Amino acid sequence: MSIRVRFMALIAILSLIASIALAYGSYKFNEKNALKEAKLKGEIVYNYMSSSRDYFSLHQLPVIYAAVGREEFIPEIMSSFAVVRGVFEKFQENTTDYIFKQATKNPLVASNKADTEELKLIAEFNNDQTMEQKEGRMVKDGKEYYYFAQPIRVTDETCLECHGDPADAPEEQLDIYGDENGYNWENGDTVSALIVYVPIQKALDEAKQMSKFLFLIGTGGIVVLMLLIWMFFSLYVVKPIIMLEQRATEISLGKNLDKKIDTPTQDEIGSLGRAIDRLRISIEKMLQRYK
Repeated sequence: MSIRVRFMALIAILSLIASIALAYGSYKFNEKNALKEAKLKGEIVYNYMSSSRDYFSLHQLPVIYAAVGREEFIPEIMSSFAVVRGVFEKFQENTTDYIFKQATKNPLVASNKADTEELKLIAEFNNDQTMEQKEGRMVKDGKEYYYFAQPIRVTDETCLECHGDPADAPEEQLDIYGDENGYNWENGDTVSALIVYVPIQKALDEAKQMSKFLFLIGTGGIVVLMLLIWMFFSLYVVKPIIMLEQRATEISLGKNLDKKIDTPTQDEIGSLGRAIDRLRISIEKMLQRYK
């Protein structure tokens, strides 16, 4: 294998490694930024929904009970989740990719039924009663989200008035939801998690596309670089060396000793050419002495 081929192979391998490293670095950088942005957006939405729920429970619900009483049950004005869900549904009209869910082990509303990953999350909250919040990445329906979750624990008898023994639940609630699901909760149990899902799949896909684009650009740059190096080597390295090799062979055979070796460059190849030319002159003079 010639020096030119070996050198080109080395350059190609190093350039390819550099392109892969650049593409990977670009993906990780964009992924980090996507997660950072999703976290920021998610915190805003999560805090707003959580604040809405807390404000309703602490300030509005007592006034409603005082005005209406506890005998009637009107979900739209007496259920903290129904109120927050209604707010989110209006919010979601312009942000359709976001998901808000009160994931529950045994819910009144079927759409609140926790899936496998959400059940694991609820179990974590239940096992660690000091944990008040968790965030991370989760895949739902083949798409990746960044989530913020807060546990909902049964801490007083108020929750059990609607979710304890179904015989004690408001008649209006039984008429709407039935008496099979959403009951028999126990005090101290973590029954659900309030979760906001922020979509990051699009940002991750864009990060992958950018890394692929940079890799293709890098590969294209490698091809152009290889062509330029090949041309440079052929013109300024390989061609002069081949010429010097031919002249050295001729000198060793005593041919063309009167023909000067012209090497105008001042680099190592030029120095080698001038050294061979001095050798030519010395051999020519030596042979003339013995004629």
